[in-house]
Amino acid sequence: MTNCVLCKEELRPEEGQLIWRGDDCRVILVNDPDLPGFCRVIWNRHIAEMTDLTYGEREHLMSLVFAVEESIRHVMCPDKVNIAALGNMVPHIHWHVIPRYKDDAFFPGSVWSKRVQELPLSKLAERRQLVSQLPAAIKAAIATLS
Repeated sequence: MTNCVLCKEELRPEEGQLIWRGDDCRVILVNDPDLPGFCRVIWNRHIAEMTDLTYGEREHLMSLVFAVEESIRHVMCPDKVNIAALGNMVPHIHWHVIPRYKDDAFFPGSVWSKRVQELPLSKLAERRQLVSQLPAAIKAAIATLS
């Protein structure tokens, strides 16, 4: 699909960083200034719904989502991790894996809700520094799946 933002191969730096790519999926570290550690697990082919995948493909995709979640929990030490697959705006299978903190800008609402508080810049800087450890942790977790 030519107009799908998730089908394009190249990422602009402001969009995020490719952490890992396999034959079927890829993991992106999203460049979100308010939510350090926000990742997406994206199915490479343009498919809209999970039930369009085979059972084996679904299992593979979810094992990657769980590996990313586990890495985020280990590195970022969030209060909670949100995992979401919406696809209303972009009908291409992708999972959001988002570390959440009681003091993040949107808590307790969703990350797409209205900002309700400001996080001190020093705390945000600490979390951004932790993000540098995520790519290696995610790659290591995925390597154990094979």
